[in-house]
Amino acid sequence: MKKKHSQTRRNFLQQSAALAGAVSVFPSIVPQSVFGANAPSNRITMGFIGTGNNGTNYLKLFLKDERVRAIAVCDVNREGPGYWDGKIAGREPARRIVNDHYGNQDCAVYEDFRDVLARGDIDAVQISTPDHWHAYLAIAAAKAGKDIYGQKPLSLTVADGRAMVKAINRYGRIWQTGSQQRSDFNFRRVCELVRNGRIGKLHTVRCGLPGGIPDYGHTASQTNPEPVPDGFNYEMWLGPAPEAPYCPARCGVNFRWIYDYSGGQVTDWGGHHPDIAQWGMNTEKTGPVEIRNAHGEFPDGPLYNTAVKYHFECIYANGVKLIVSDEERHGVTFEGTEGSVWATRGRHDADPKSILDSEIGADEVHLYVSDDHTRNFIDCVQSRKEPIAPIETAHRSITLAHLGNIAMLLGRDLKWDPVNERVIDDDSANAMLTRAYRKPWVLPV
Repeated sequence: MKKKHSQTRRNFLQQSAALAGAVSVFPSIVPQSVFGANAPSNRITMGFIGTGNNGTNYLKLFLKDERVRAIAVCDVNREGPGYWDGKIAGREPARRIVNDHYGNQDCAVYEDFRDVLARGDIDAVQISTPDHWHAYLAIAAAKAGKDIYGQKPLSLTVADGRAMVKAINRYGRIWQTGSQQRSDFNFRRVCELVRNGRIGKLHTVRCGLPGGIPDYGHTASQTNPEPVPDGFNYEMWLGPAPEAPYCPARCGVNFRWIYDYSGGQVTDWGGHHPDIAQWGMNTEKTGPVEIRNAHGEFPDGPLYNTAVKYHFECIYANGVKLIVSDEERHGVTFEGTEGSVWATRGRHDADPKSILDSEIGADEVHLYVSDDHTRNFIDCVQSRKEPIAPIETAHRSITLAHLGNIAMLLGRDLKWDPVNERVIDDDSANAMLTRAYRKPWVLPV
């Protein structure tokens, strides 16, 4: 049974906004001091919203950090299949993981995220829901005074992403995006080589991402409407997304192949390799000025509609071309006038090989060092310093993927204004920078 909390949902937004105002006055205080928690230690208390795929995986990582105390888990699904490799997940399996770790029965379990955010004894939350919920949850959590570890891709739309950035900045919250490749030495190394001119003048970057529509949840064939399973709040799962009949293929891990909830492989991996490309290009706070040569292949099926093959090119003001395609070598390749470097998870290489022997001098560019993504988040919750994957950076990176999808769907090039975040002279494209929210959900402002 879902635990009750003294604060009702009716006054949730009013009280959380007041709390956020109080927190913003004292941004440097350790969170537990802010909330007045009478804890036996100075551990960061965390709630986990979304306990399916990465939600559960990263819950386990946070449990390994001795500075963290997991005290609440939340999911609209009590327990069921349809996750990675067809596995079982949900709020009850997550609660068992937490209780087994601590050897007690203290972990609270919720179906509604508002019950988590209303708790004044929670310092930080992880958001690991389908993409169409990210913006609403991020803004609500920021207003409630919570620091946030938000799984990628950051947002469903460009407009959602910008609203998230504004909320995090307004309420002075720490935000870490789950673009964990930034905490991989191999990616940091090649970006430092590029930023310090070891490949000469950069002219082309190639991001090779996966294609297709993998049936991760073993549910792709189950597209006919069915009764909603017991213990699954499907209405809440849909939330601000359009009304649609329940079927197993729509939910679980395979939601990402439907544009109503995600952007396919383009956005699923768009928070990774294009993010590294922007890091190496030193364009983390801006974006391209054009999207060219966009084309894709789309499935002919009853439900899944995201691109299975894709190609688009992002052209920057300095002339550098970033190619995103499922046909490029997997990983990120930087090409310059004097050589190239490439990185993927766990590996990096260069041509010529002698580039790998180069040392970065004391007076040269040294990028942010993190070797553990979740621990870096907790470091910054305590220090109030910016983490390695802050929200503005994540927003700029995923904007590339959103623009690529828009250009492919429209079948034309786009001219992009990265300052005002608008497509120039294209009303149809600009209309696709946002989505309508299904009533009664309204994006918090």
